[in-house]
This record gives sequence, C-alpha cells and structure tokens, in this order.
Amino acid sequence: MSIHTTPPRPPRRARTQRGLVVAGASAAALLVWAVADPVAGINLRVHDGGGGVRPVGPAAVAAVSLLAGLAGWAFLAVLERFNTRSRRPTWSLRVWTVTAVAVLVVSLAGPLGSGVDGASAATLAGMHLVVAAVLIAGLRGRRLNAADYA
Repeated sequence: MSIHTTPPRPPRRARTQRGLVVAGASAAALLVWAVADPVAGINLRVHDGGGGVRPVGPAAVAAVSLLAGLAGWAFLAVLERFNTRSRRPTWSLRVWTVTAVAVLVVSLAGPLGSGVDGASAATLAGMHLVVAAVLIAGLRGRRLNAADYA
C-alpha cells in the first residue's frame, strides 16, 4: 500500500512574487512600447491577416504580455504539482525553462512576419524578448546560469 500525497502549494510569498513577476513582464513590455511609439516615433503596426494594417497600442501590449505571463506561471505550477521526481526538484524548472525558450523562439515568428516595416518588427521582437527575459528569470526565482543547462 502506498500513500499518495499531493505536494504542498507554494507559500503565499512565492505566489505573490510570481504575480509580481508577471506584472513586471507586462510593465516591461509597456515600457518598450512607450519608448518606441510615443517617444521615438516608431508607429507600431502589424498586418492583420485580412490584407489590412492595424496599430499596436498599449492595451494590446499589456493584455498579450499579461496572458503570456499567466500561461507561463500556470504551466510551471502544473509541472511543480505533478513532479514525481522528488529527489530532483529542479526537474520542473528545467522542463519549464526549455519549454519557455522554445515558445519564445516560435513567438518571434509573429512580429518578424507581421510587422509592417523593419522598425515595427524589431520593436515587437524586442518586446517578446523583454517579456521572456523577465518571465524566465523571475518565475524561476533565481538567476539563470550555464549549470542549469548541463
């Protein structure tokens, strides 16, 4: 007979910190938008798939980055909850990090393929990179280093 116990939920402090990381990623994307669009005068626009062009505003930037952060947090929580390798608690972080980097690479196809001009594409790709950097480093809870990938 085996006793099956569910792993405890992360402490409230950890959940609060992760929530702040998600909010920080969204704020970082908004900062990139604010510097690029109103300050530098780059008119961020994307092709909308129907042959038209639409602007990328702060509401879209905040919403998409917030959703990406919440999805990343949820995936990490699921990995941590169902991690059966109790001797290797870093397993979930490694799987999550590799997945997050893969999602970033795939997500870069969006701005690089739909940006109306080079400045828009570069700025939107920069937003993706900034959000990913904040989320990957922040949700992991510590700095990334080469030993994490060994």
